[in-house]
Amino acid sequence: MNLETLNTTNGSTSVNCTRNLKITQTVFPVLYTVIFLLGIIMHCLSGWIFFNVPSKSVFIVYLKNSVVADIIMILTLPFKILSDSGIGPSQMSVIVCRFSAVIFHESMYINLILLGLIGWDRFVKIVRPHSRNKMDNVSQAKMISVAVWIVIFLLWLPNIILQSSRNCILQKEPLGVEWHKAVSYMGVIIFWFVFISMTLFYTIISKKIYDCYINSKRKVNPSRKKRLKVFIVVAVFLLCFAPYHFLRLPYTFTQVGIIKDCELQNRIYVAKETTQWLAATNVIMDPLIYVMLCRPFRKLIPGFKSSSNSNQEADIK
Repeated sequence: MNLETLNTTNGSTSVNCTRNLKITQTVFPVLYTVIFLLGIIMHCLSGWIFFNVPSKSVFIVYLKNSVVADIIMILTLPFKILSDSGIGPSQMSVIVCRFSAVIFHESMYINLILLGLIGWDRFVKIVRPHSRNKMDNVSQAKMISVAVWIVIFLLWLPNIILQSSRNCILQKEPLGVEWHKAVSYMGVIIFWFVFISMTLFYTIISKKIYDCYINSKRKVNPSRKKRLKVFIVVAVFLLCFAPYHFLRLPYTFTQVGIIKDCELQNRIYVAKETTQWLAATNVIMDPLIYVMLCRPFRKLIPGFKSSSNSNQEADIK
């Protein structure tokens, strides 16, 4: 019950490996259930709040798109829970391989890119505040958001079309295997592009905050504290997405037979499942961004007292 013979392919070579599924069938379904329940509760509230918040800034446009991506990701989790735990019908594995896993990754990359765009927005508003009105183009932000959804959808769509059975890699058409590898590489490229961009943005933001602190000649600076909140974005990005992408290529190599050692394949598989769970925690981490950086969001939370300080550079007004 806890064992599965994994067949990978590398050209004409077939590689068999017995995979121990004890952890993935017992531990991870529980962990994903926790994320699902917390995510549903948080995003019912988040969705209702943002429905009542007008899209008057670039930042709120990106946050609203993030909420939608989070909700879609949350809705894919029950399929994985039922499939991994073995309590769902046998067809559930087909649904996961062909549809829900693909949609999960689409939503993940949309969220990843949106965090990068939020990082850019924070960079402009803190480092170049005089350019704020020029850069705060809501219509442009909406077009960028739509473009992100369309591009990611089109990149991952062939993974649905070119999948024919429950084994997510072996039963793909030859073109499907190549597209799977290509999309995996593109996903890693997207991650590193956003990662490098955010590193540059937040390095400059850090210097700006430090300079403001030195110039103020005060040990406690409310403005500096407000600006420090922006680092929640990079913290969520690194915690949720960095570990998964460090494992993404090695795992793809096990799928296509480049890595043939069975013991190493099993270790990479467990590491991939662990880091993929961390990536899924993004749906319960994003609300921290909403609360800490979006004042209109905080004002609509029942019982939440928002600061009345008018000097809130890190907040959207």
